[in-house]
Amino acid sequence: MGTVGRAIYTVGFWIRETGQALDRLGSRLQGNYYFQEQLSRHRTLMNLFDKVPVVDKDAFIAPSASVIGDVQIGRASSIWYGCVLRGDVNSISVGSGTNIQDNSLVHVAKSNLSGKVLPTIIGDNVTVGHSAVLHGCTVEDEAFIGMGATLLDGVVVEKHGMVAAGALVRQNTRIPAGEVWGGNPAKFLRKLTDEEIAFIAQSATNYTNLAQVHAAENAKPYDQIEFEKMLRRKFARRDEEYDSMLGVVRETPPELILPDNILPDKTAKASEK
Repeated sequence: MGTVGRAIYTVGFWIRETGQALDRLGSRLQGNYYFQEQLSRHRTLMNLFDKVPVVDKDAFIAPSASVIGDVQIGRASSIWYGCVLRGDVNSISVGSGTNIQDNSLVHVAKSNLSGKVLPTIIGDNVTVGHSAVLHGCTVEDEAFIGMGATLLDGVVVEKHGMVAAGALVRQNTRIPAGEVWGGNPAKFLRKLTDEEIAFIAQSATNYTNLAQVHAAENAKPYDQIEFEKMLRRKFARRDEEYDSMLGVVRETPPELILPDNILPDKTAKASEK
């Protein structure tokens, strides 16, 4: 889609903006006789008074994520779709190379009953699985938090510690290095193997690579997105068997090819050849 497509898109945008402006004007004219609905446009990064999120330029924050207030996110970390990191009554710190996966929630506590201040601190190369809840806790470097796990105030997960999916870790629990804890309430299950410890680091690397692809896709301009849609429609109808019978060779456009670091099997097969 070229200049015409962009012009149509711009006209549509301003028509919608004008419609919203007219709606607000009509509401004002009605005075107290209308139902007032506040329209809030989503902001991925949101200040809260003097508290401002600090995000490294190489980090990926998904468009539908919410990073609010006193939050620091390190280099090559990724905050995925639907996540909320709310640093209002205390601070949140996320190290480098860490991934917080879709729909996870990270919040803080001002203090516990004994007066201990409880920010949330997440170290380097940590994996936090989908829909996890981390509240006023500390997760050290290269730890692994499974999908749907909940960590309550004062929890500490040491380096190479693992919390199983769906576990509920009670307040002030400390999970030692190299151990797997699971259940509700969470209890010690077993020691991690060397292969599992290596997997934690690899998981963080995989998500760092994947985040680069998502960041590039989200940064594409409108006309490039429309062009790639056209390419996909064209190549979706390709029949490789029929093409081979005719002696036709069709090369997939580079725009539709994922990088090698996202397809490890592809890299392995290429090296075998």
